[in-house]
Amino acid sequence: MKNIATKWTTGILLAGTLLFSNSCKNNFNEINTDPSVVTDPDPKFLFTYSLNSLQSNGSEWIWENLEQLLRFTQHIATDPYELSTNINSRYGTFYNNVLPNLIEIRRQIDMKPDKERYAKMRAATYVAGITYALRVTDLNGSIPYKEAGLGRNEGSYKPVYDSQQSLYDTWLSELNQAITDLTAGTADQVSYGNADIFYQSDWTKWAKLANSMKLRIAVRYEGQDKTKTQQIFKEVMENATGPIVLDEDQFAYIDPNNNPIGNDIDYRSARFATKSIITFLKNTNDPRMQMYFSPNDLTPANLDTLKKYNVALPAFISPTDPQIRFQGGPADWTTEPAVAAFYKNTLPAGGNNLVLMSTINKVFFAPRRNGGTGTFHDYLVTSAETCFYIAELIAKGYGTGVATNGTAADWYKKGVASSLRTMNAIAVAAQSGSGFNQATIDAQIAAYLDQAAVKLNGTNDLERIYIQEYLNFMRLPTEAFTFVRRTGYPKNGSAYYPRDKFNEPIPRRYWLDEPPLGTNNENWLKSQTEQGFSPGDRSVQVLSTQRLWFDKNSPAPGEGK
Repeated sequence: MKNIATKWTTGILLAGTLLFSNSCKNNFNEINTDPSVVTDPDPKFLFTYSLNSLQSNGSEWIWENLEQLLRFTQHIATDPYELSTNINSRYGTFYNNVLPNLIEIRRQIDMKPDKERYAKMRAATYVAGITYALRVTDLNGSIPYKEAGLGRNEGSYKPVYDSQQSLYDTWLSELNQAITDLTAGTADQVSYGNADIFYQSDWTKWAKLANSMKLRIAVRYEGQDKTKTQQIFKEVMENATGPIVLDEDQFAYIDPNNNPIGNDIDYRSARFATKSIITFLKNTNDPRMQMYFSPNDLTPANLDTLKKYNVALPAFISPTDPQIRFQGGPADWTTEPAVAAFYKNTLPAGGNNLVLMSTINKVFFAPRRNGGTGTFHDYLVTSAETCFYIAELIAKGYGTGVATNGTAADWYKKGVASSLRTMNAIAVAAQSGSGFNQATIDAQIAAYLDQAAVKLNGTNDLERIYIQEYLNFMRLPTEAFTFVRRTGYPKNGSAYYPRDKFNEPIPRRYWLDEPPLGTNNENWLKSQTEQGFSPGDRSVQVLSTQRLWFDKNSPAPGEGK
């Protein structure tokens, strides 16, 4: 946040001033010390800096999320551009902005004579780092972790690339220890205070985040080791603190000045609704339709104009559709070219050019676009996500012998309700409009959940859980992409939510560039070979067939079981 950033800058300047002052008072052999170099930075400011980089930046939103990932998941349709070399900024962000300061905080704490007073501060650094690191391995597979950051203090500049399974196991161990430390009744603990821009040093919330991260790992583990998934699920559900299942505990980046997308919302191409998502949102009277997408030009007045000038609507639009102002098209434009033509072309009528297709709600994604005054609220881990994981795992049978504190239906309903409330909060903050009457939200949520097309019916419960999970990931594209890879949903030919036909090969991962020659080339090549990758190959054909470890046994796109 702005005030936090100001404090961080002030702290750095103050540290520099103190160093300069000391150089004047000490021996002349220290006079050449650079006063601008902070040799002992305050851990609070280091933590703020790392936390400030956890959200998706503008480059990730433009080049990855809107142009690629949400298109591959079929949340949106947009021009099929190539995989730009601008993708995968998360990799550099992790090693430049997130991990180094977290390692430095631990190093400083470990040197303190009263380091036990900083145990909770130290524990939180692992939770924060893993939250971001999981997103990095989700697209890259093996990455340096256990030996990363050793160069600064140990002179080791060639870290090994830890395999994805090794990463998961390391992170589970670190998260378990973090939960123990964060929930321990240790007295006289030092905190980050408000320098913790997410939770203001509420250690219980950090422990809940750690448990939710364990569930993220659990569902990724499922394709390789269901016993491990069961074990993790049991640990989380029977932990006294538990995961994030309440709205007030969500991991949300709320900075009034955050504007990652801005006027680049339409960079290279506008983004449109797909036929599959619009059809489902219409059929279930989902309030999120108006949050995620914008209405077209088919107002009553313009419909009258069409009649007046005897202009027919294209065949894919029914004139009796009560929600005619929301229209989607093919995810792959080549499958229905006549419909896809209206993504870029209007319908002329009486001197007007009517837009027929619904774009994404641009203000919902970019509140400051064209001088807007809304705020971009970025929920990085939601209670809905956790609730859906619990519902999913119970529905699959992992709840046997576990204190689940409710049925799959109970957790499903909690997840849907939380998703609707959270998306509404994002819309209200963005000033983008909402599908809710704000005075009666609870009653509207109850009515939504009571629909036959929404509530679990004992027939296709898992698919219904999956689809709500999928809809909830509209603002978390990496999670959306991981979801469709691991589950194979939305499903081809489904009577409930059919996936759009898609002819293009879909990459299952990103490439990871070779380090500069003479640095860590041997370890990079070894990791690429061990994963079965063609080193340096950026072609979509290769990226669509060479999978990451968690994804090896996952269904093909749309072939969920």
